[in-house]
Amino acid sequence: MSYTGHAYALGAGTIVNAIATWKGSAFAVDLKTFADVELCGGKGCIDASIEGLPDADTRLIKRTVELVLQHFNADMHGSVKTKSEIPLASGLKSSSAAANATVLATLDALGEEMDPLDAVKIGVQAALDVGVSITGAFDDACASFFGGIVVTDNKLKELEHRDEKEKDILIFAPDKKSFSAATNVARSRSIAPWVDMAYKMALEGNYEEAMTLNGFLYCGALGFDTEPMMRALEVGVKGVTLSGTGPSYVAFVDSASEPKLRESWSQLGISGSLISTKIYNKRAKKLTGWDKI
Repeated sequence: MSYTGHAYALGAGTIVNAIATWKGSAFAVDLKTFADVELCGGKGCIDASIEGLPDADTRLIKRTVELVLQHFNADMHGSVKTKSEIPLASGLKSSSAAANATVLATLDALGEEMDPLDAVKIGVQAALDVGVSITGAFDDACASFFGGIVVTDNKLKELEHRDEKEKDILIFAPDKKSFSAATNVARSRSIAPWVDMAYKMALEGNYEEAMTLNGFLYCGALGFDTEPMMRALEVGVKGVTLSGTGPSYVAFVDSASEPKLRESWSQLGISGSLISTKIYNKRAKKLTGWDKI
């Protein structure tokens, strides 16, 4: 007999990258990753796949299922499949979304519940176990799971603050990929005093100022072009940043600034995608009864 579970979690954008100080802030966006888990009784392996990417690294979602099973002392084997609306390795928290969706889908298959923060921490631990994250990305994981805007202490794994905002978002996602685990941590830590200023801004609710300061700091530290940020500021955007460790840029826009920024970013001469979305203020969720991927 097999047991199936289905869930989705959210992509996210950066306000403050936590690599420099272990303290970060992020916001959920209306881009989802879906997970489908099937389990059978008895010990065995977990097979894993990502739709449309037969050669993709599946260690994260496989490890996530294993950790949930260990938590409940469940001797089971099976499979996990994910599909995503989020560009992979683009700084838009595809790993956090995949882990969260997989945790929830595994819980759905088991018929179990878990404290939400404990569920987030399982995905964070899985990311650390397989080496796809430097800090575990607790800030990204909280945004992906809880929705809205979050401010966190990643070292202590504490959710300091959560907020809900109605904001339209424009994303520029270059085709180039950037994997968080390959980031130059030493250069990021060298900007820590100024990143801490951005973090304090975020704690005070000054999200746009925080993300823009964060963006210039990390572009400088990690070698990314600040031209997309300058173009955003020139058309009246107040909040724009490099998302995660790049290569995507995210901006808070309105009806006046979005078309101008879309036109300006399209003229950068960089191959990539422009994605219009918004802050997503609802939680990730199980999809009991949802059709399999």
